[in-house]
Amino acid sequence: MLKCILLLLSEYYYEIAESRLGEICDKVNEHQVHVTLKKTDQHKREETLVITDEPETAVRLLKDGWYVVILYHEKNKDKTFPPVRYGMEDLFLLEYRSYEEVFKRLAGLPWNILETDRLKVRESTVEDVDEFYRIYSDPSITYYMEDLYQKREEEEAYMKAYIDQIYGFYGYGLWTILLKETGEVIGRAGLSVREGYELPELGFVIDTAYQKKGYAFEVCGAILTYAKEELDFDKVQAMVNEKNAASLKLLDRLGFEFQSNVVVSDYDYKLFEKKL
Repeated sequence: MLKCILLLLSEYYYEIAESRLGEICDKVNEHQVHVTLKKTDQHKREETLVITDEPETAVRLLKDGWYVVILYHEKNKDKTFPPVRYGMEDLFLLEYRSYEEVFKRLAGLPWNILETDRLKVRESTVEDVDEFYRIYSDPSITYYMEDLYQKREEEEAYMKAYIDQIYGFYGYGLWTILLKETGEVIGRAGLSVREGYELPELGFVIDTAYQKKGYAFEVCGAILTYAKEELDFDKVQAMVNEKNAASLKLLDRLGFEFQSNVVVSDYDYKLFEKKL
């Protein structure tokens, strides 16, 4: 969990930050996150996000395993920085959520995506793989969708790559669905990119033990709202096997409209779209 934002800055930017430190503190202190301009032994690496505008500092801290973000400005634009995943140009524009999400990405922690009355949706983790195998073990789950890898190590490797390359690049993907009351994993849902198609695609699977309880409609409706309000999408698509009556009915309730019959990897699907 993010507990500290550590600003290790050049003399030039230190004076700017010191005079405006309250602007950052006002955004993060209510979330129990401390902001400091000095490095002390009290900061734990696993709880700290470091922001620096000095290449030497960045190199040293990255070597020691700290989570580092580079601050770029007019005084350091000609300097050579080590490769990092994230950089910024204005320290005072960021809201708490931005700091938290960058920290979680660097720390390998899942982002919390959204909540409904009964459900929580977050990014999937390697630890979720066991639950996915449990859910997909029911033969009815894979009637109309691809199964997981037969070997667990292959599925884990796929999940690690998915977290890094899909979540890390697109900022969205298929996510894990949990019951808020118990924390139990009951399925997956989210938005994905299908090769050969421009629109993001809605996908979902619910554990058979929790089907016919309205969870799919609840979570998919929330994801469509998220797609519009947080991701700025104006249209999404969905593909469903023509024999999958339950999913066809769900898409109708969600307001999707049939577009055409398509063939993907030798499978017949009905293609739907929805304006957000």
